[in-house]
Amino acid sequence: MRFTPIAALLLASFTFQSLAAEQRRYTILVDNGVKAGEQIVDIADNGELNVRFIFKDNGRGPELNESIKLNADGTIASYSGQGKSTFGSVINEKFQREGDNASWHAGEQKGQTKVSGAVMYLPVDGSPELSSIAINAIAKSGTNSIALLPSGTLTQQPVSDLIVEKGGEKQQVQLLVQTGVGLEPNFVWATSGENPRLFASIAPGYLTLIEEGWQDNATKMAAIQQQAETKLLTDMATKIPKELAGLTVLRNVRIFDSKTTKVGSASDVYLLRGKITSIVPTGTLNTPVQNDIDGKGRMVVPGLFDMHGHISRWEGPLHLAAGVTTLRDMGNDNATIQAIIDETEHQQLLAPTVVPTGFLEGESPFSARNGFVVKDLAGAKSAIDWYAAHGYPQLKIYNSFPKEILKDTVIYAHSRGLRVSGHVPAFLKAEDVIAAGFDEIQHINQMLLNFLVKPDTDTRTLERFYLPAKQVAGLDLQSQKVQDYIKLMKDKGIVVDPTLATFDFLKKVDGEVGDPWKAIVDHLPPDLQRRYATAELDIPDAATAKLYAKSYAKMVEFVGMMYKAGIPVVAGTDELAGFTLQGELELLVKAGLTPAQALQVATLNGARYSKVEASKGSIEVGKDADLLLVDGDPTKNISDIRQLAMVITQGQAIYPMDIYQSMGIKPFVTAKPVIKQSAAAPGKGAGSAKHGHRH
Repeated sequence: MRFTPIAALLLASFTFQSLAAEQRRYTILVDNGVKAGEQIVDIADNGELNVRFIFKDNGRGPELNESIKLNADGTIASYSGQGKSTFGSVINEKFQREGDNASWHAGEQKGQTKVSGAVMYLPVDGSPELSSIAINAIAKSGTNSIALLPSGTLTQQPVSDLIVEKGGEKQQVQLLVQTGVGLEPNFVWATSGENPRLFASIAPGYLTLIEEGWQDNATKMAAIQQQAETKLLTDMATKIPKELAGLTVLRNVRIFDSKTTKVGSASDVYLLRGKITSIVPTGTLNTPVQNDIDGKGRMVVPGLFDMHGHISRWEGPLHLAAGVTTLRDMGNDNATIQAIIDETEHQQLLAPTVVPTGFLEGESPFSARNGFVVKDLAGAKSAIDWYAAHGYPQLKIYNSFPKEILKDTVIYAHSRGLRVSGHVPAFLKAEDVIAAGFDEIQHINQMLLNFLVKPDTDTRTLERFYLPAKQVAGLDLQSQKVQDYIKLMKDKGIVVDPTLATFDFLKKVDGEVGDPWKAIVDHLPPDLQRRYATAELDIPDAATAKLYAKSYAKMVEFVGMMYKAGIPVVAGTDELAGFTLQGELELLVKAGLTPAQALQVATLNGARYSKVEASKGSIEVGKDADLLLVDGDPTKNISDIRQLAMVITQGQAIYPMDIYQSMGIKPFVTAKPVIKQSAAAPGKGAGSAKHGHRH
């Protein structure tokens, strides 16, 4: 589950049971250099590794103890990992290799196989030390790759190097790019020499894990890493899209009207410079075009909106491949999101159009440290002024925001033209933020905590997840207090961003894939298939699983109740890019919306509550040509939204198949609509019209 907003907790010290012959210490820093964790690696005389890894982000994070024995070739002979995952589920993973026999056990996932040669085991929830082991094992192999267990291959290439310094001491480190794990290249910094190891792992604008004492080099290292990443991203942005220069026609398509939720008869749609210029019945015009695309009767849907993302530079292609042409970013490092917007506009980055939301947090040990963290009203106003000057249409207030200045902050944001949304700050209820003037509330748990919190409940902790999981099952949704709450939201015009798919993790038991990803998990790389079959909450027994599932079912039901009461709903995710929005739409249908209404939520509502309805959200002359060419009929079967043959946006055509294949994902559609190109010059030829244009 991916929540990009960051918080840091200073960590308690700890000791190992045995004395080590050698010790390596790593510190983990988040934005502004705040310590958020550490990794200590004790190396015994016999080479056995004992690893203690702990990281706390926004009141949560993993804690892990590992014991690792290595073979002579640097690969893992035995592995044992115990601890807690980010949201509290139990980690208990073991691996053993004896000769050619390998076996593993991670929760409910078990396996065994015959192996030969150098093979690297990849735990489901391993520490960064596993990267260090892989770096060294590949170096020992004399090649640039190593086979992985349970499956796959990790490939590694050096891309740059740097001399780093610490108090007069110098050493050379190298930047490596690894592929074959996850959906994007992994950049890591390693030491040089015969036995390289992990030196640092940097997520620019977010997190730095680095050998203790060397952190002053992190800024320079991040800049070099970003240059290397930019080259790969620019190559992708250049090679995958097909530029639609000149006039383009999309012939013989059935248009989904997001305003009426109806599907029209066969039409031709003309596009120029990224805009829709004409929509006419199929065969009406004979105007020369530079690009002719035969839709062959397919449905065309407006580009989808993901209304709750925290985009990284590598997630853009996944969003586009799933039909997300506009993403509302709900909180990010300010410099990072501005760079992403600039790079996308200049076609240096393959990404949807980003509508940024200004992130505003209060100072506390739990603070999420992207955006602005403030202590008083003056600081809040200064942050809002920055967001307004940079064209942000919306503000998001987070968990630690001081309640004493909440109402005045909302008033000031409104005076600067910004909508206001967010989590419900700690020690308040949703009714309180509605009274303070919020326009929108994020997440289904934040809405239902209104009935569960007490004055001393600290929702900056994991209680904001466990409390709804335990107690929503017993909440009477037909009670007067719930009905009054729904009426309050309706009367105040509150928009809800429930992110239902994300909260499927509340009921996910170990060994089972969550409902929103069951249709796509077999298409993902093997390591992600394992991860999506892992529990995230601590669900110790069948009774707890049943209780949490009942609570989640009521959350889905509550979203349907709000929609039927006339409360505007938007479709957001806060999880795996692209794919999760498709699962969110399926859950909206499960909540009681028709498939066509769910599509309307993800198109017209998205545009309306991103304040871009004048240019997006529906297929009309003059609006942006954000178009999805879909096999099947998602107005009857919402799951057909995964059957995307082509995505048109930003004056380019994209085949989702090309993106998926480049990322190790099995495509959902393999038949590519053909783009027939001609050298027809603008203004040449006698374009005859049988009927007038429809505007």
